[in-house]
Amino acid sequence: MNIAALARQLGITTHTIRFYERRGLLPPPARTDNGYRNYSEADADRLRLLIGLRRLDLPLEQAAELASMCAAGRCDEVSGELTTAVIEKRRELRQRMEELRFLDERLAHLAGQLGTGEPPRALITLTATREEAGDDSL
Repeated sequence: MNIAALARQLGITTHTIRFYERRGLLPPPARTDNGYRNYSEADADRLRLLIGLRRLDLPLEQAAELASMCAAGRCDEVSGELTTAVIEKRRELRQRMEELRFLDERLAHLAGQLGTGEPPRALITLTATREEAGDDSL
């Protein structure tokens, strides 16, 4: 299949496919006599897995390595590595969610104070000073 058909099948752009090729994360496809890219179902499966791993927010290089391992018939090893990656990604996600909750509380507090007519500069620097001092209370 050509690059446009592959992009449509996977719901991505042709630019995305070319990006993965340029980075060496997708092997160069076969070429037709006129030089057009000609992708196989194996290419589509590999790219589908790579995109799926990226959608799990795995780093590009890690996702490419896991997709390559699976394409080489080592999917059983991928399961072990993916388990470890998922555990770490969930830990990072929980930490980020806590940070976002704290930020939301700060913003809500600031919005309330601004609603009373207090000048923003003093409120923002007061909050920063409290954080720097280790006082997380609002």
